[in-house]
Amino acid sequence: MSFFDKIKSGLKKTRESAAGNINAVFATFRGVDEELLEELEDAMVMADMGAYLASDVTEELRKQSKLRNLKTREDVVDCLCEILAEKMTPNPGLKLETKPSVILMVGVNGVGKTTTIGKLSEKLAAEGKRVLLAAGDTFRAAAAEQLSIWAQRTGAEIVKHVEGADPSAVIFDAISAAKARGTDVVICDTAGRLHNKNNLMNELSKMLRVIQRELPDADTEVLLVLDATTGQNAVSQADGFNGAAPLTGIVMTKLDGTAKGAIAINVSSRLGVPIKYIGVGEKADDLLEFDAAEFVRAFFE
Repeated sequence: MSFFDKIKSGLKKTRESAAGNINAVFATFRGVDEELLEELEDAMVMADMGAYLASDVTEELRKQSKLRNLKTREDVVDCLCEILAEKMTPNPGLKLETKPSVILMVGVNGVGKTTTIGKLSEKLAAEGKRVLLAAGDTFRAAAAEQLSIWAQRTGAEIVKHVEGADPSAVIFDAISAAKARGTDVVICDTAGRLHNKNNLMNELSKMLRVIQRELPDADTEVLLVLDATTGQNAVSQADGFNGAAPLTGIVMTKLDGTAKGAIAINVSSRLGVPIKYIGVGEKADDLLEFDAAEFVRAFFE
């Protein structure tokens, strides 16, 4: 299955529901007029793109329609796809050029952080990188054991402490081990936390400070894992985490299980943070490097 086909298949529920409403607007295409633009804006709001983004996109389509003299349905859809893709922050990929580099994974409970870490570890190992996992989730029962299973599967090393230990101490020891062992990438798991709990957000900031103090020149990715099924709540989650630990990217999981896939466009546009990966299934190769143009085009195919 090609990359585009995987996205298209993964967005099946979104295409049938949310994107279906947008496509329905074009079903009786009669040209770009105010009625069509109003219906399109409503459909984008219903598709979880958010009122502000929907209004902004509609206004841009109105301008481009006049500038380009768009006449056919295909031309208008192509233009809409371009506008939506351009609203998203471009994905430069992971920057992991230093040795070691660090990936700090953050997010609320149940979004799939540990599974995402396992998939990333497998991908990096396939690229020939030596990976070390830091079991920074010291609160959830059996979290370290779950991460240990992924370490065994992917050939990664792991540093873990007893349950209830200071997560920052785990990160510190993992970095020390990585320096000593010549590790390429350290991937740090963290406990799930609500974005509106100040004490937990402060703890996250502390972990990032430890990384920056011990590896001041290292490439450091802070990736927020978001569950696409949460819809508009993903925006407030992303905003909260971004305030505690400035994000370099977002991983959007469970896109194959929701009709709210268009929230990815809204989150990236609102925060100015790139989506770096999307999850469209359970296997490691179902974690796809994000491409905005392909993602948007899959809505209409």
